[in-house]
Amino acid sequence: MARRLAAGAEEYLSWLAVERGRSVHTLAAYRHDLAAFEEWAQEHGVDPGAPRTEDVERHLHALRSSGLGPAAVARATTALRGLFRFLVDEGAGSSDPTAEVRSPRLPRRLPKALTEPEVLDLLHAADGPEPVDRRDRALLELLYGTGARISEAVGLSLSDLSRDDGLISLFGKGSKERLVPLGGPAQLALDRWCGPDGRPLLSPARWARRSDAEAVFLNVRGGRLSRQGAWAAVRARAERAGLGQRVSPHVLRHSCATHMLAHGADIRVVQELLGHVSIATTQIYTRVSPEHLRRSYEAAHPRAGALARNGAALAG
Repeated sequence: MARRLAAGAEEYLSWLAVERGRSVHTLAAYRHDLAAFEEWAQEHGVDPGAPRTEDVERHLHALRSSGLGPAAVARATTALRGLFRFLVDEGAGSSDPTAEVRSPRLPRRLPKALTEPEVLDLLHAADGPEPVDRRDRALLELLYGTGARISEAVGLSLSDLSRDDGLISLFGKGSKERLVPLGGPAQLALDRWCGPDGRPLLSPARWARRSDAEAVFLNVRGGRLSRQGAWAAVRARAERAGLGQRVSPHVLRHSCATHMLAHGADIRVVQELLGHVSIATTQIYTRVSPEHLRRSYEAAHPRAGALARNGAALAG
C-alpha cells in the first residue's frame, strides 16, 4: 500500500489527477519522489512543508550521490517544484523554495531510426491478400513515406487524398494543415487499400458515426482506426518482421527524416515535411556518423579536394 503523504502533498496529487488529468504512472512516480523527500527531511530535521532552498538542493544532491540518474533527479525536481508552486497558489505556503533550483540538464537522445533494409522488412511483413493486410501496408507506407504523426494518419479523410498533384493534406498540431508529397509506393498501397478488395470489405452496412464514413483507415468493426489501434498494428507487423519492440509509429517518422537527410535532402524541406515549427527540432536528425560527415564534406565543399591534395603534397 502506498505511503500516506503530508496533507498538502496529498492535495497536490489529487489536483494533478482531477484537474490536470495526469496518468496513474505519473502520479505513482511523483508520490515516490515526494515520499523520498519527506523521509529525507525528517532524517535531517527539516520541515517538509516549508523547507529552504538549500534544503531542497541538499536533498537533490543526496539523490545524485546515491547514484540516481539525471532523468530521475529531474523528475524529482519537477515533482517538488510542482508541489511548492501548488501550495503557494493555494495559500498554504508563503514562498516557493524551488524557485531558484535548477533542473539537471538531460543528455539529448538521438532519435531511434531503423535502417533502410529494416524498413523494407517491416513493409513486407504487411504483404498479404486480406483487407487488414492492405490497410496495414498502406498505413506503414504512409507513416514512413510522409513522416506523418500517428494522429495525422488516423485522422485522414478520403477527401484529403483527392488531390491530383501528388500531394495529400495532413492536419498537425493545432489543426494546422500542411501539404506533403505522396511517393509512388505509398500511393500504390493506398490505392490497393481503397480498392474493391480492401477498405470496402471492412465498411459496415450502416456507419455508427457519420465521420467514420470518411475515414481513410478503418478497424475491423468498420469504425475509424484509433491511435491505439494503429499503434498495435505497427507493433504486430514489427514482431512479424523480427524487429521486436523497437518499432513504433514515431520511429517511422524518425526514420523518414533520418533517411532523407542522409540522402542529401535540405533540412528546410524536411522541416516543412514533418511540420516542425522550429528548425531546431529538425536539427536533431542531422547528427550523423563522422564517416558520413567526412564523405559529405569532401563531396560538397569546393575546397575539400584541394585541401586534401595540398595536404598530400606537403606530406610528400
